[in-house]
Formats: sequence, structure tokens, C-alpha cells
Amino acid sequence: MAISKTNVMKGGNTMTPEQLIDLAKEAMTHAYVPYSGYKVGAALLCADGTVYQGCNIENAAYGPTNCAERTAIFKAVYDGHRDFAAIAVCGGKDGVITGAFPPCGVCRQVMREFCRDDFWVYIVGPEDTYETLTLAQLLPHSFQAEKHMA
Repeated sequence: MAISKTNVMKGGNTMTPEQLIDLAKEAMTHAYVPYSGYKVGAALLCADGTVYQGCNIENAAYGPTNCAERTAIFKAVYDGHRDFAAIAVCGGKDGVITGAFPPCGVCRQVMREFCRDDFWVYIVGPEDTYETLTLAQLLPHSFQAEKHMA
């Protein structure tokens, strides 16, 4: 599937995947990871062009740890945003991108709560590479509230 290098948002705002990825890399520097050392950053692009950054925040009990993707989404939802276009995610040991860090299952389900099938997910790899997937590709046959509440 061919995917455009430029996302066109409502109101004429545009942002390239590379620009969103740069913001995810910057967000990664804010991670709180005293236990694993794996820093993850995310940058969430709202349909109106607003961007929210998030980082992973670890906890000694592990269960309360929050992923970068959910941090960004929850910040956006708190501010009243509900229409999202794309997210970029990157990570690595000690903040060095050593491989792809796709969203975990919990993050995928949170994305499903707020995003449509055509929501774009940029999974960043080493050496400025990235893979582009839609939410439908990342989470096929997902549970969607609107399909189960009738």
C-alpha cells in the first residue's frame, strides 16, 4: 500500500512523518526508566495539527508503569482532543534507538478507543528508518465499543 509522505490534516495543517518522528525522539529524552533503562518516546498528531508528546514512566511495581503512547493520548484527551491522525513511537536502551518498539497490546487497545482504522502508526527503527502501519493493520479484528454497544 502506498502511503503519502505528508499527512494533510483538517484546516490545511500538514506534518511529515519525519517531523513527527523527531518529536517522538525528543520525547524519549524525558523518560523515567530507572529499572529497565529502555527509553520510549511518542508524538501524537491530532487532526487539527496539535501534537502531544509522551514518554514511558516506570514504577518499581511494574504494573503501574505507563507507556509513552498512552501518556501522549491521555494528555490529549485531558485537553479535550478526540480526533487523532497519527503517532510516532521510538525507543531504545539508554535512549539509543536500537530497534523497533511497536505499541504494546494495552496501548493498541487505547488507540482503538480513540482512533479510526486509518490512524497511522510510525514505528521508528535505527538509522532514521521507520515502518508505517494503520491501526487496522496493527490491531486487526479489534474490539470496538461502537460495534458492541447497541
